[in-house]
Amino acid sequence: MNKHHREYANQYLQLLSREERERIPRITAEHFCNDQYNANECARLVNEGIKRATSSLAGAYRIEGDPFPERGSLLVVLDWHQEPVCIVRITEVSICPFHEVTGEFAAAEGEGDGSYRWWRETHSAVFSQCAQELGIEFNESSQVVLERFEKVYPLSPRTPSFKAARATPR
Repeated sequence: MNKHHREYANQYLQLLSREERERIPRITAEHFCNDQYNANECARLVNEGIKRATSSLAGAYRIEGDPFPERGSLLVVLDWHQEPVCIVRITEVSICPFHEVTGEFAAAEGEGDGSYRWWRETHSAVFSQCAQELGIEFNESSQVVLERFEKVYPLSPRTPSFKAARATPR
């Protein structure tokens, strides 16, 4: 998290009581996805309250040495150009085999056409590519990390970053 991201996070933190701030286990800043169009699209969907969940390959955390997401943590959602779009609080974290991800969870991700079929096909391809890059196998039994979150800042989607993210062409 750079200085600009911390300043953005501090705008939200100033709205909280000292006790509320002390209960936040971690604050990070990152964008979704590995390409400009999808990073900006996901940021837009989160900012509009459509995307309320995300998933990732559990093996990636282990191999890269990153900590698993933690309930109560804050994420400064960035667009592709590393500009803050909004802040979400993680409300739930679970791990399950890929084949056990439900249609309800897929819909909460808010991407594509919203169907379970679209989610499975897209995430199978994304997780397969990620696994290949990490030198691990991906299959129907591979563990995935499921995160649910709520947008906490700003309460309105009308921010300069939101407009910039939406204006980025595919």
